[in-house]
Amino acid sequence: MRGMTEDDARAALANASDSERELMAVPTAFLILDWDHMDFVAWRDPRTRDRAYLIVELDGHPTGIMLRAATGSSRARAGVCNICHTMQPADQVTMFTARRGGKAGERGDGIGTYMCADLTCHDAVRLAAPLAPGEVRGDVNHRLDGTRRRAEDFVRRVLEDA
Repeated sequence: MRGMTEDDARAALANASDSERELMAVPTAFLILDWDHMDFVAWRDPRTRDRAYLIVELDGHPTGIMLRAATGSSRARAGVCNICHTMQPADQVTMFTARRGGKAGERGDGIGTYMCADLTCHDAVRLAAPLAPGEVRGDVNHRLDGTRRRAEDFVRRVLEDA
């Protein structure tokens, strides 16, 4: 992924209003990311924990979406992130929703998926040892490619009518 500034990240948000872009805050680590090793970037807003962002490269351009984290708790014991396919304790997987692009978003339509609550999918796929009993880990490169593809596909689904 090509390096980005905070302004680049704001401009990449395709489902956010101008005022929502202005409110976006990046974590301190954003300034020191090793962009050559990033397949996508995701973070929770340090000022408002229920707001999050996911930026991928689509057709060579950074394209991002603003997400909202669900509040509340689950009775489940474990969950699987739909982006990195990592099994986590239930409190470490959260439903994130995004307002759709285009007219669907203007009507209030959204789409959601379960993701790692701290949005560290990029790091989770690099772990060598299984995280849960019976969890099978494939080749790291295969996992990285799948994680990047699923993140890109989610962004595409959110914006498909935009």
